[in-house]
Amino acid sequence: MTLHTFIEHTNLQVTATPSAISKLCQEAKEYQFHGVCVHGCYVSLAQKELQGSDVKIVSVIGFPLGAMSSAAKMEEAKQNLSDGADEIDMVLNLGWLKGQCFEKVENDIAAVKMVVSDHPLKVILETCYLTDTEKVKACELAQQAGADFVKTSTGFGTGGATLADVQLLKTTVGDNMGIKASGGIKTHQQAERFIQAGASRIGTSSGIDLLRP
Repeated sequence: MTLHTFIEHTNLQVTATPSAISKLCQEAKEYQFHGVCVHGCYVSLAQKELQGSDVKIVSVIGFPLGAMSSAAKMEEAKQNLSDGADEIDMVLNLGWLKGQCFEKVENDIAAVKMVVSDHPLKVILETCYLTDTEKVKACELAQQAGADFVKTSTGFGTGGATLADVQLLKTTVGDNMGIKASGGIKTHQQAERFIQAGASRIGTSSGIDLLRP
């Protein structure tokens, strides 16, 4: 297993500086990670740093709460793509999901997918706040809306990825969608277990550590 190809090397800290993002990009090139995951304000910087490499630029929208309007998410996605993002990770509207406003949730995701078009769209479920029934429903809505991946966590909630959640998501979406496990994955052994459970991407701020058995 070529673990480096699963890793999205991530820095979404509130205090992330331009120099920290430049370092993230240089590390991603050196270790040939799948991509870097950064805030929208750093997409253009990442594009400059990664020019000529195969490393993808992943940016987040509606992050970390997901509670802004669909129009705001759409504009954020447009800007990030214009600046050079290759993939978009959006946060699901948890209040709408828990309030059973399922049509609104699906429309929110579909609106962003319309903007993202052929670029991969991942929907962050923030599983630590959801029941298993809600996790399954969220997957179904994301799939119906045309999203390409479901993602466990922002890393800013009360918990990150769990093997049980990845297994549940995999059982729900099968091979129809990718699964990104993120939040709290710090070791090579953990990463291997998540991939065996069904993860097709690993979001982590510890990408280099994950390569050390």
